[in-house]
Amino acid sequence: MENKEITIQDVINKRREKTRRFDSKLIMRAYEYAIGKHGEQLRKSGEPYIIHPLNVAYILAEIGLDDATICAALLHDVVEDTEVTNENIIKEFGQEIAEMVAGVTKLGTMQFTTVEEMQVEDYRKMFLAMGKDIRVILIKLADRLHNMRTLKYLKRDRQIANAKETMDLYAPLANRLGLYSIKWELEDLAFKYLYPEEYEELVKGIDRKREERLKFIEKIMADIRVELKKQRIDAEVTGRAKHLYSIYRKMQRDNKTLDQIYDLFALRILVNSVKDCYAALGVVHELYSPMPGRFKDYIAVPKPNMYQSIHTTLLGEKGTPFEVQIRTWDMHKIAEYGIAAHWAYKEANYLGRGKQVVKVGEDKLSWLRETLEWQQDMQDPQQFLETLKTELFEDEVYVFTPKGAIKVLPRGATPIDFAYSIHAEIGHHMVGAKINSKMVPIITPIKNGDIVEILTSENSKGPSMDWLKFIKSSQARNKIMSWFKKERKSENIEKGKELIEKEIKRIGVTHSDLFKNEYITPMLDRYKYKDLDEMYAAVGFGAISPVKIIARMLIEYRKEHKEEEKDIEQKIEELSNQKSKKIKPSSSGVIVKGIDNCLVKLSRCCSPLPGDEIIGYVTKGRGVSVHRKDCVNVKDLFKEENRIIDVEWYNEEKSSYNVEIDIYANDRNGLLADIVKTINETKAHLIGVSAKANKDRIAITEVTVEVENLEELNKVIKNLRKVDSVYEVNRKK
Repeated sequence: MENKEITIQDVINKRREKTRRFDSKLIMRAYEYAIGKHGEQLRKSGEPYIIHPLNVAYILAEIGLDDATICAALLHDVVEDTEVTNENIIKEFGQEIAEMVAGVTKLGTMQFTTVEEMQVEDYRKMFLAMGKDIRVILIKLADRLHNMRTLKYLKRDRQIANAKETMDLYAPLANRLGLYSIKWELEDLAFKYLYPEEYEELVKGIDRKREERLKFIEKIMADIRVELKKQRIDAEVTGRAKHLYSIYRKMQRDNKTLDQIYDLFALRILVNSVKDCYAALGVVHELYSPMPGRFKDYIAVPKPNMYQSIHTTLLGEKGTPFEVQIRTWDMHKIAEYGIAAHWAYKEANYLGRGKQVVKVGEDKLSWLRETLEWQQDMQDPQQFLETLKTELFEDEVYVFTPKGAIKVLPRGATPIDFAYSIHAEIGHHMVGAKINSKMVPIITPIKNGDIVEILTSENSKGPSMDWLKFIKSSQARNKIMSWFKKERKSENIEKGKELIEKEIKRIGVTHSDLFKNEYITPMLDRYKYKDLDEMYAAVGFGAISPVKIIARMLIEYRKEHKEEEKDIEQKIEELSNQKSKKIKPSSSGVIVKGIDNCLVKLSRCCSPLPGDEIIGYVTKGRGVSVHRKDCVNVKDLFKEENRIIDVEWYNEEKSSYNVEIDIYANDRNGLLADIVKTINETKAHLIGVSAKANKDRIAITEVTVEVENLEELNKVIKNLRKVDSVYEVNRKK
């Protein structure tokens, strides 16, 4: 693909293959306009720049996109790289094409305090444009695919940066949209540049045994074709090599060498109807033994990106496994082109009554609607990027309500995620959960096929901030955070004011100097807050750091005071990095900010551990008492705000800490022995234990363990939850 020089005629011919109704004159006009504007511009490869938009347009024509999208692809860089404006595009090609071009164009005029912030705004802009018209992201993916095909012309540092972004964002996005043809190629290209040695080694290793494997798979295909014909099933049987990156990932995941990976080839059977899919499945299961646990029916339960197929792994001669995928021709189109195929169907149904555009309202794109919801409120770039990557990596479990309705949740999701997927109020009022009719802790990971029941109570006090540590879905996170924002707004405003005031004092600017309308307004506009209270609440809640707020106001302050560029940049850098001088920790492993060797005591009421969020309280004559931020006594301490002091864990020295754990279980013989044995199998030391059983035959066991940090404690708790009959394990509050 990379070696063939694409022409505008190739684009038009490919468009003709896909549909009889298209406007070649419009496509030609967009091409000539792009040539005229890009003029003498060259790519890094030394080729004329127009080669890039032509290739992007060809990729989109291949997957069946419409005239407007092809034109937007040809024009997608003119606003960014030439003097052309959005208004020019509207005038020449109309609103529809102009909006797509604008959605793909990077941000250039806004001021950002960090590179990450600029990158996040590009992603945010892209997602919002997707909300209006999904074709924007298809252009962006085709643009990225051609850039990856020609990545060899860039310097090594740019190759790595582009390949990493492709692996983290664009390949998962193609996957979520069902564009497998693009996803696989993006992954293989990114793999080639991120791990060049492993890539070359894998290519050579596969080539060595290619002949042998091809003979093996061709014999199986021939046998299956004969049997399908006998059963009068009209089918096409093809074989394909598995993609390089998927082989590499399997080798890494299972710690295997290439010689131990047998299913390097997959068979695909394409038939005319769903009935034939199951008939073909019967045929292959008659011919070969299926491997237990390796059967997936995505026809009965399609993936959220609309993918449908039956997957089964079978054992050939000498017990060599191979995979078979069975699907209809229509399913195959969606499997290759995903949402693009869905869009093409919409266009095929167009009868001159106005074009239908696939919008986010489509049920198949509910995950995208949720993504757009959570990204609206998220100002912190790092948090946004992490959530975006987590949300895009499709790894799901299919679970059921007691009435049999299917819910799709991220892998590792808990009953909390399940409750919020039903309704926010169910989540806010949940007090317990059952999985397959058995009471379980609400943070238990749900498995495929589980039946989950949520127990609620009107007396529930609402969600706990601790839930955020265990949930996996952005939908649940979004609803929990909205609840806390609403319920504790006044508390958050006060906390936000305090944090902003601390930062102002720290950088040596007075409040009256910085908090002027001419500095406040651009900051509120930039972060989309309607007033100062909303901004303070966001800071207090943790949605944005005080550093970002002040850094944005300092940009305006600089303009008016004509401060030297480097002085203000130093201030912003100081704010962003916040590297304080090295301070010695106390004997308990806690640093009191600004004080060396301070007397520090870990409070017994909540027994904080490294990894917990903590605050310090200056006692009378007994140094600083350290509490977990979620300690029940913290509210009372805040009544004396002048005694609250910042503290943090010191990471370079190991200490040990005593923690009390409550264990609830259905009483049985040998329970206590199993609990003690489980604790002894971890690094933790058992200090004390007491156990009793109530009249309902519920065993309540209290243990005290010595651990080094929160990670070690969480491991102990996780292992205890696996003990037979145990249904709840909690750290004592």
